[in-house]
Amino acid sequence: MLVERWFLTPPHARGHEAARDHARGVGYGHVDRWYTRMLALSMGHRWAVVGVCVVAVASVYPLFKLSGVNFVPDEDESRFQISVRLPVGSSLAATQSLLDRVARDVREQLPGVSDTLAIAGFGGGGGQPNGGVVFVRLEPIGKRAHSQRRLVVRAREMMKPYRSSAIIGVQGSSGVGGGRGAGIQYALVGPELSKLDEYTTRGLELIEKSPVVVDADRGYLPGRPELRIEIDRKRAADLGVRVEDVSQTVNALMAGQKVTTYNAASDQYDVVLKANGAFRRAPESLAAATVRSSQGGRDAAGAPAAAALIPLRTLVTFIEGEAPASIDRLGRQRQISVSANWAPGSSQAEAQQAIQAAFAQVGMEPGYRLVASGQSQELGRAQYYFAIAFALSVVFMYMVLAAQFESFIHPVTILTTLPLAVPFGLLATLASGENLNIYSALGLLLLFGIVKKNAILQVDLTINLRNEGVPRDEAIVAANRTRLRPILMTTLSLVAGMMPLVFSSGPGAATNRSIGVLVAGGQLLCLLLTLLAVPVFYSLFDDGARSRAWRRWGERWRLATARVRRRRAPQRVAAPGEGLSR
Repeated sequence: MLVERWFLTPPHARGHEAARDHARGVGYGHVDRWYTRMLALSMGHRWAVVGVCVVAVASVYPLFKLSGVNFVPDEDESRFQISVRLPVGSSLAATQSLLDRVARDVREQLPGVSDTLAIAGFGGGGGQPNGGVVFVRLEPIGKRAHSQRRLVVRAREMMKPYRSSAIIGVQGSSGVGGGRGAGIQYALVGPELSKLDEYTTRGLELIEKSPVVVDADRGYLPGRPELRIEIDRKRAADLGVRVEDVSQTVNALMAGQKVTTYNAASDQYDVVLKANGAFRRAPESLAAATVRSSQGGRDAAGAPAAAALIPLRTLVTFIEGEAPASIDRLGRQRQISVSANWAPGSSQAEAQQAIQAAFAQVGMEPGYRLVASGQSQELGRAQYYFAIAFALSVVFMYMVLAAQFESFIHPVTILTTLPLAVPFGLLATLASGENLNIYSALGLLLLFGIVKKNAILQVDLTINLRNEGVPRDEAIVAANRTRLRPILMTTLSLVAGMMPLVFSSGPGAATNRSIGVLVAGGQLLCLLLTLLAVPVFYSLFDDGARSRAWRRWGERWRLATARVRRRRAPQRVAAPGEGLSR
């Protein structure tokens, strides 16, 4: 009795359930009748439906260009960084002073900033004293009114007054492997450094005119002050001074030399001996330093001494000049790195095309080329391997469907719906303001699976009804009307399951939206066209299969395969005396 009380419908409530079921039936009945009229109209104008499908597929290219392509989505990580590089030769103190001013302006003028950290000699100048980075940490997403992307744009505007004295770049997300935190990296490779410097300078001048590229910079730092010391080896040998002693003396004075250690409780510190800052900044002071000679000499009274101290000025020549901060190589050739970011409203792929076009106009000699590196290289690899993955997925789907339906035609009917899903997925991405990325590509694979599943439901039931003797056109209409309800149910379930991804917030929200928007929007937008295109393509391919040309080709195929099987069949050799009568 207790079970009946909980699980059986009370008599007074059965009328309400019947009314609710009737209302549901009436609601679906309107959808079914509308779809039946649209299906009849499509079957009566099949080539018009084919034309609509062709237009939809042809729109993939412009939609792809408008959507833009990034390697990864622009995540709101509640942090960004500002890279600063002063002119070559700037001191560490001057760099730190500028970084402190930048950090103070960011804290005072930019809303939503919790704290900053300024480090000189790190990041922006390749570890040189004239470079540094300001790390900016933002408040959590729920506690600030502006997104990280918007704050990065405002920070880039704030840095304009500093650009007259320094090269400054602002990067939002960390991305993958970039110099100076930049999202785009290239390397100009060639045999001569002077030519590379010339081509890089001309290329950057063209890049700065592009509206889709910001924060363009290069890694080569010419003009670094250098003091070269050339030893007079003959004179040093005459005075009994070894070249090794000269180099060790200069190294100890300028770079320092560990002489002992200092223990404090459980900690141990190195004690480094070197000249003070004023001594190291003046070449005259270094010239007054002495090196011990092994030949001996005389003291002030004229008596023989054990050894003599020889001033460096009598042994070496000081030459002031300029030299690059570092020499980088790629594939045994000199290289100069080029880094940049894409402007707000553009994409990584668009900015990379602008950079490639700029260097194509430079007119480089043979042997010099522009090579993608870092995140730019990863984007190219991702596009290449995803294209292979898409092609292989189509091949494998065709093989499985051909084995399932035991036909070469029906898999083609099903797979023709896959290109129809692409433009609608791109349209959903474009309407939401997102860019395509590697996660969107994964969502496109998922969308392929959903669209293919719906087409299988339509084609499979149509084939079963025809096998039962139902005429083709009647079987098409009946099968698609029957499959309409489960297709709508699975579509609505899929879209409902994607809503948490579409409306997600917090860390990782951009990745979730990249998948959810493309799958949910693409499935909703392409649903009607695929529901009408599948029966149209089925009827067209069926007409083609029954045509004389197709039967002639099929007969030739069967004859060819039969000949191949006969050739591969083992030939039986008759035994001696076999076949003779007794």
